[in-house]
Amino acid sequence: MKLFGTLDSPYVRRTAISLELLGVPFELEPMSVFSTFEAFSRINPVVKAPTLVLDDHTVLMDSTLIIEYFETLSRPADKLLPQQPQPLAWALRTVGLALAACEKAVQIVYEHKLRPPEKLYQPWLERVTRQLLAACEELDRQWTDQPLPHPRPDQAALTSAVAWSFLQLMVPDVVKAEAFPALKILGTTLEESAAFKRYPIA
Repeated sequence: MKLFGTLDSPYVRRTAISLELLGVPFELEPMSVFSTFEAFSRINPVVKAPTLVLDDHTVLMDSTLIIEYFETLSRPADKLLPQQPQPLAWALRTVGLALAACEKAVQIVYEHKLRPPEKLYQPWLERVTRQLLAACEELDRQWTDQPLPHPRPDQAALTSAVAWSFLQLMVPDVVKAEAFPALKILGTTLEESAAFKRYPIA
């Protein structure tokens, strides 16, 4: 089984760490949707990272769907999401905020790196930045006074930490670390864990 993508993508990284924590054996094949577009298209014509090729050659894509597949197959004790309604709702809200922050950060990065400077649309950038900061504020609030996961992070914690590291790598001038202390502590703590070190962001 092979996972295709690069670890500077928060979606690829959260998938790799999730599979590691779920005890799913896989090989990570670094492949970029930009620099290796044609090669990637031969594996998945949609060229979407992460892409996972199962042992029976079924091709799955989208981090949430890949993780959901293995979450469904896992034993209750191994699951990364809680099973009771209230804790599950809290976890899913947290994951949603983290993924929204990643999505908005990616839009900002693409706007600056892929669009010619004379084509930048400032109202769009301002709107996306507002959404990004709102997601970070809500996510930081989720983790304020919340105990750090120990000894094994769940999906809410690992996705939040992956998102935080991605934001600090790509848009640190927008998402200032000192403004989000709970997220900073969570991210710094989980980056020292074995699963995070095995799949480093860069």
